[in-house]
Order: sequence, then structure tokens, then C-alpha cells
Amino acid sequence: MIEPSQVKNAYQRLHEAERQRRKKRFGERRFLIGAALVMAFVSVTASAFYRQVVETDFLQDEGAKRFLRDREIPARRGIIMDRNHQPLAISTSVATIWADPQLLAERSDALEPLARALEEPTADLAAKVSEYAAKGRRYMYLQRRVEPHRARAVEDVVETYRLNGIGMETEYRRFYPGGEIFSQVVGFTNIDNQGQEGIELVANNALKAAPGKRRVIQDGHRRIVEEVEQLQAPEHGEDIVLSIDQRLQFLAYRELKRAVEENKAVGGSATLLDVTTGEILALVNQPSFNPNQPRQESAEERRNRALTDVFEPGSTVKPFVVAAALERGLVHPHSPISTSPGVLQVGRNRVRDYRNLGQLDTTSVITKSSNVGVVKIAQQMDRAVLWQLYRRLGFGQTSNVGFPGERSGYLPHFDGWSNFEHATLAFGYGLNVTTLQLAQAYAIIATDGISRPATLLRRDSVPAGERVFAPETAQAVRLMLETVISTEGTARRAAIPGYRVAGKTGTAKKATERGYVDGKYQSVFVGLAPVTSPRFVMVVMIDEPGGKEYYGGAVAAPTFARVMPAALRLYNVAPDDPKHPLILTSSTEGKP
Repeated sequence: MIEPSQVKNAYQRLHEAERQRRKKRFGERRFLIGAALVMAFVSVTASAFYRQVVETDFLQDEGAKRFLRDREIPARRGIIMDRNHQPLAISTSVATIWADPQLLAERSDALEPLARALEEPTADLAAKVSEYAAKGRRYMYLQRRVEPHRARAVEDVVETYRLNGIGMETEYRRFYPGGEIFSQVVGFTNIDNQGQEGIELVANNALKAAPGKRRVIQDGHRRIVEEVEQLQAPEHGEDIVLSIDQRLQFLAYRELKRAVEENKAVGGSATLLDVTTGEILALVNQPSFNPNQPRQESAEERRNRALTDVFEPGSTVKPFVVAAALERGLVHPHSPISTSPGVLQVGRNRVRDYRNLGQLDTTSVITKSSNVGVVKIAQQMDRAVLWQLYRRLGFGQTSNVGFPGERSGYLPHFDGWSNFEHATLAFGYGLNVTTLQLAQAYAIIATDGISRPATLLRRDSVPAGERVFAPETAQAVRLMLETVISTEGTARRAAIPGYRVAGKTGTAKKATERGYVDGKYQSVFVGLAPVTSPRFVMVVMIDEPGGKEYYGGAVAAPTFARVMPAALRLYNVAPDDPKHPLILTSSTEGKP
């Protein structure tokens, strides 16, 4: 029989054993938990260290990608101004509208009003959004450089329909205050503000701007929340001052356009030159175009005809032939020259006047514009003399104003001239020039024989020139040219009350690929004023006048007479004193 005490002792022993076993397991668990806590602490600490020290740059960059953005700071393209600093091309800030195509594709209900605000077909907008969304794009331009009223309309649509993912940025748009009047000189830019024509193209490197950069914080809808810093300052383009006078350009354009319309011509050009500096004050053409409108004009309208189109100058070169003969003492202003019977046989060909002018002198050869008379003068000089003269006048070489597409014209070398070509070149056939080249040549007569380079940029000083004629020769030719404006001359309609004017008409048949075309002419007038101390030279060329009249004196000279008085008044040029005319010195007189 088991004693109760034995049972009790056995129970106590079992309880103690269990207690010891549990105590041992608790220590093990405490150790394991402690070890786990230590390991977790070490792991977190190591991870924090790794991220805060080792991966700092990477993690900061990844975080910044989600809210920091580098945005462009628009910069202004340089201003193009006339000589009096009136703007001819300026950049104005406008809105560019962008969208997130993924978000916009989900709002088909808003596409129609948005398209109306953008003033484009709904189908076109929907197709564009679908295309970009299908490609996974998150950014697209809805329209760039929109008008203010269109931007406001888009803002109203965004507010009304609570659209997300549509925003606006500021860009610069080119604006041309002078429109079609200056278009072929100033040119235009493309959508990215890069020059495409005219001065915009020539001076693109100087005019173009370098945008800056800024860092911003933006939200998930790409809206800017905060400006962080400026990374790079914007660099605005350089401003350019042209030699063109806005007032004279407007007037010359208006009168040229009137002449082209009244004479039913296909086009025309005019150049007004300040002979004292070589600055081009007006350079106009017809037809023209408006650079503020979308590009729809033809190449014909964009062409700056005064620099890119060439024509045979006709009788306007006769004064230079006479000047060369005066220089060599072959004639003097009153040398007798017989033009009877109005026809001159040269080899197998004939040179004709418009009628039998009979007995003339050197001056009246210019007054009456006699082909026969000027050929007889030219035949007294070697072919090389005439060729060298034309080269020194600038014919056959560019005017070097740096304009795109500027033509050099055509002047054949004298080695290939026949006797008849020698004759025709004396009255302006067989070579071709631009209106600017012709204006530069007459400026030599106006400046007492000095040739100065022309420019489209304003000059603050007079450049050094090169002497082509003696002063006495140039003065003598000016007096001869003054008779052209008299009642006996071919340009009576070029007279200006109060001023003495000199000039020369030219009417040449138009040459095409098939040769000269009957009934098609290019009518020219070149004038300078005032005679005693010329300040301006102007060339007017009317292409293919289709009316009853086609002579330069009837078609082109009136435009000169309407523009030149304004130039003389604006620049305070005093009228000639009729009591002190130019006197021909003995050095201009030579053998009869």
C-alpha cells in the first residue's frame, strides 16, 4: 500500500521537473526572441544606412522624378527695327496648349467643346488624341502659339468640364506689324522660331534666342505647384536695326502697287538708295504676301524681286557709255552726232531709233535716248573698255548685301562679243541686272564718281568708296540726265516741283527661254535728286505692263515722282538754287 506521503512527494517531483522544463524553454524562447529582435534591429539599421548613405543619390533621383521637373524658360527672339527703331518684327508671348492623351481619351464627352474652342474639327482632335493614347504617350501639343481668345476659350472648357491633364505654357510668336509691305525684306520664321526667308534667315544666328531652364515641383496633373530654382538664365536674341525707313517703305509700296494695278502689269520692284551712305531706304516688290498669315503664298510672292530678279536695263545704261567717252576725251557734251536716217548698219544687223532723230549732240543723245547715237559713241571705244566699265559699275557681280538668293546678273566677257553685241550692249541689251545693281550704278553718278557698297543695315558712318569717274565727268552726265526730265526728254512725268531732277528711262523687250517676246516689255526709270547735290537715287521697274502704255517714262517715272518728294522733305533736303547751276569745267570737254 502506497503511502500518501509518497504520492505527495512523487507529485512534487513531477511538478518540479515540469517547472524546470518550462523554465528552460522560456530561456530558449527569450533568447530566440532577443536574437530575432537584434537581427531585426540590425537589418533595419543596415537598410536605413544603405538607403541613407549608399543609395542616397539614386533614391533622391527616383523621388525627384515623381514631382520635380525641369521646365524651359522662354526667351525672346531679337527685334528687327527700321532705321528709326520702329519694330518690323517682334516676338509676343502667347499660350501653347498641351494635354495628357491618356486622361483626355477618357473624356470623350469633352472633345467636341474642346475642338470648338481650338477651332478645329472634332474628328481631327479625336483622331489625334486616340493616336497618342494608343502609343502610350503622356504628353502632346493640342495647339502651339494660339491667339489669346482661343486660349481663353480652352480655359473655359477645362473649368466647365473639370478636365484634368490639360495645361498651358508660354511661348513666343513672331509678329510683323508692317505685314505685306516689309514681308520680302524681313522674311518670316517657322513654328520653332527659326528664320526661313529674308533678314530673319540672314541674321538668324544673331536673332535667335537661347531658352533658359528652371526646376519646379508639379503634381500628378503636371500642374506647377512651386518654383524651386533657376538652372539657366534665358538669353534673348540680338536686336537688329535696318537701313529701311518705314515711312518711305510704306509710300514706295503703295505707289508701286498702284502702278502695277493701273498698268495691268504682272509685277514690279523699286529701290530707294541714300547715295551718301549706301543705305537702302526702301525696297519694295509686287506681288507680295502677308507673313502673319499661315504659309499659303506662292514662291512668286515670297521672292524679293529687287534682289533676285534680273532684267535687261535697256537705255538706262547709255549715260555710262557717254561717261566713259567723256573720260577719254572722245566727246564733249555738245559734240555733234548724226543719227540720220534713224538706222545704223552693224554687220548683218541694224540698230534702229524709234524715229529719225536727225542731227544730235552728245547731250541730246541722252535726252532723246538715241540707240544710233550711243552706238556711234561706243564704237569709238574698244570692247574691253565697255566691259571694264560695266564691271566697275557692279554689273555681273552681286551687290553683297548678304540677302538670300541675291543674283549677280549677267555680263558676258568681251572676248566673245561680236560687232553687233558690242553695239547692243551699249544700249542695254545682252546683259542683265537687278534693280539694286542699277541703283548702285546711278549712285556713282550722284556721288561725283564714287562707288560705295550698299547695305540693308543702318550705318552710323560713311564707308570709304572707290573712284570710278572723275567728279567733272559725273557732274556733266548729271546735267545731261536733267534734260531727260525736260519737255524735250522722255521722262517729263518724273519732274518734281521745286527740285531739279535727273534721270533716265529704259524700255526693253522681255527675254524668255524662247527669246524676245513681242508685246512684253520691262519698263524702267532711274532718277536722282536734287541735281546739284544728289541725296537719293530711285529705280522703278514695272514688269510686263499690259495697258496702252509701256514706255518707262509713262509707266515707271510717275511712281518716282510720287515717292521722291516725300523722301526729300522727310530728310530736309533743300531745293536746288536755280541761280547756281552746275558748271561744266573744261576738263570734261574733248574732241568732237
